[in-house]
Amino acid sequence: MEGVLYKWTNYISGWQPRWFVLDGGTLSYYDSQEDAWKGCKGSIKISVCEIQVHSSDSTRVDLTIPGEQYFYLKAINAAERQKWLVALGTAKACLTDNRTKREKELQENTEALKTKMSELRLYCDLLLQQVNKIKESDELGETTETGIDTGNLVRSTCTTFLKTLEECMQIANRTFNTDTTTHSPPGTPPVAAIKPQKVHFSPQPSDLSVQHQAGATSPATKSRGGNAVQLEHREREVLDGEESDEGDETPMDSAESDSDTEQVETFFSTMSHRFSDIRLDDDNGIPSQEFLDSCYAIVPVLDKLGSTVFAPVKMDFVGNIKKIQQKLMSDPDGFPTLQSIVLHELGANVAQVRNSATEALLWLKRGLKFLQEFLSEVNAGEQDIQAALNNAYGKTLRQYHGWVVRGVFALALRAAPSYRSFTAALVTSEGDDLRSDFTSSMHKDLGVYLPAMERQLTILDELYEEYNLESDEVV
Repeated sequence: MEGVLYKWTNYISGWQPRWFVLDGGTLSYYDSQEDAWKGCKGSIKISVCEIQVHSSDSTRVDLTIPGEQYFYLKAINAAERQKWLVALGTAKACLTDNRTKREKELQENTEALKTKMSELRLYCDLLLQQVNKIKESDELGETTETGIDTGNLVRSTCTTFLKTLEECMQIANRTFNTDTTTHSPPGTPPVAAIKPQKVHFSPQPSDLSVQHQAGATSPATKSRGGNAVQLEHREREVLDGEESDEGDETPMDSAESDSDTEQVETFFSTMSHRFSDIRLDDDNGIPSQEFLDSCYAIVPVLDKLGSTVFAPVKMDFVGNIKKIQQKLMSDPDGFPTLQSIVLHELGANVAQVRNSATEALLWLKRGLKFLQEFLSEVNAGEQDIQAALNNAYGKTLRQYHGWVVRGVFALALRAAPSYRSFTAALVTSEGDDLRSDFTSSMHKDLGVYLPAMERQLTILDELYEEYNLESDEVV
């Protein structure tokens, strides 16, 4: 089905007519039917969105993917809306069964991956203890026979460790290396890979010795509440090539015992993509896809500040990412870096045309500067979130906004959460924000993340200044 629907754009332009096409479970829109050859302006997958009719407006229908995409639409009249609802509902019904099956497989594989990761943690503990046992035997000058036995134990543990690691990789490949991103409609955020739980090992020297003499209790057994006994039991199973039914419970105990020595994980250490992970090329070229992935990954910070009041900000932010993503997808090999996209549009004399990728990148970097300044305020110790947001807004976006948009931001700032509520939203495990080392962990993560983000924004600033692409236009 295809036809004209009115789409909410922003507080300045309001509702604007767009040409919509529903095909293959994807709803795409264009500036007009005549301009369809230029490529779609955006799209949404019907199988994963919620279809909602407005309570009082008989012409309006909202399509939402919570926390990701929002399409607010109006039909020409109530009858036309009914036609679209039937078409959208039919498309969603046809795709739901397959989607449910995929979701179930994803959940099952994710749980299996977590189990294998816990087993890897256990085997790593065993290896550390066994290697330390060899060192102790060497220092004490124990018999060769003892060394051979311990060596056999290490070899057997290594074999099991590698086998489990291979199984872990098979599950990960089966789960996440799918064609999901290939089948995603143009302009939608790429599917971020789920990062497995990070495994940190900080063994103390006293925890690495395991005594095998009958009736003996090692210091590790006492300090770890009996977990060393479980490790010894598991160690014998590995040596014998057997697996116990209790294996699924033991790794959990081991993981819990290490939690006190691990750094608290925060939103910034578990992001699927980070600016601090991006490697620039020799000419400070910023990889296009990696940069956009990192931009998508930082969007949830706006939700943590208030998903409702910051929705307009988020929509503009994501909209600019999509415009650049569409440009990149038009020639992925031809636009390896952000600089190559800008230089290409400069050569084609379209860099300063409305809705160009260059213009989108201009507003995207301004939005990123706002987030970077806000997070820097928090990292510097500012605990008044409203003040931090206000300071960041004054330094970055305010000069480009007219009184209407400033008013929208003023409302959003007044609804800002408390410091405790905001930081509580940055944890990956409930209650971690109450731990004494949470604040230091958050500052440590931001200390790595923010400088990399700032450097890349500085590079973009220099590019825009060099080619006189900055604009004083107020919206």
